[in-house]
Amino acid sequence: MDMTWIISSLIFATVLLASMGLYLVMGSRATMKVIKRRAEGQIGVAASDNESIGLSVKDKLHSLLTRLGEANTPSNESEVSAIRGELVSAGYRHAQAPILFMGAKLLSGILALAIAILLPAKLLGFPTVTAQLVIYVGAASAGYFLPMLWLRYAISARKEKLLDAFPDALDLMVVCVEAGLGLDAAISRVSKEIRFAHRELAEEFNLVSLELRTGLSRTDALKNLSRRVDLEEVGSLVALLVQTDKFGTSVGQALRVHSDAMRVNRQLRAEELAAKLPVKLLFPLVFFIFPSLFVVVIGPAAIKIARTLLPTLGGQ
Repeated sequence: MDMTWIISSLIFATVLLASMGLYLVMGSRATMKVIKRRAEGQIGVAASDNESIGLSVKDKLHSLLTRLGEANTPSNESEVSAIRGELVSAGYRHAQAPILFMGAKLLSGILALAIAILLPAKLLGFPTVTAQLVIYVGAASAGYFLPMLWLRYAISARKEKLLDAFPDALDLMVVCVEAGLGLDAAISRVSKEIRFAHRELAEEFNLVSLELRTGLSRTDALKNLSRRVDLEEVGSLVALLVQTDKFGTSVGQALRVHSDAMRVNRQLRAEELAAKLPVKLLFPLVFFIFPSLFVVVIGPAAIKIARTLLPTLGGQ
């Protein structure tokens, strides 16, 4: 136990001294920049200094995540492609997004391990060396997989926003097509009109418009949209538009029918959630609300019965 306290104290002192040293170095550099700019008589020193400090911290964090990501990058190309696809589905399309994400996973694991090491042994119940190793490994593993859970949540939240925005966007697209615009021009117009109300869908439509401008065929651009969004409703819409373009049928009528179908599906999903609500409320009612009601309703009567019957039973 004494060795455990000594090791924990040494690790805490090392991390504290390293943090103080890093803070002093960064502070001295910022101070020298402030003195130099004031000596040169520059205007807006405070704002520019704050911006420069923020950019410096951001650049250092970017460099750190890049190094950690390069050390943690899997050798299997299929796994890297899968991570890149998930990041694209979450809305992160930067070329270095997979490397930064892998670096964030490794950094999160290191931070979780450091927090577990710095916790006092009293909070952990004075565990043995083996139990401590298990705790440290568990903390590092939890920290390592925490960004993946966040990514899953980000993908799910973005899909819900896209799914809610598609019927409204299709209505606007129907109006644009029936007004005389082509499908490519309608997609570009709708992306501009919904950029404030539905930013995620506007970004996807804008990307489709950019791909069409670069010379990519409409079929490939729409299939890329379906691949990025990864929603069944969008996949059916893309298939519908591809078939419409292939056979030359009315695009406006096809969009109108599909928009009505998506709106009906959204209403059905809302009704499904409403139908699930009584089942979800069952457990809180049984374990939290009903006991309180029983205490309030039956409690006074039970007390009166006890006061009346107990003396009688005791006298007998």
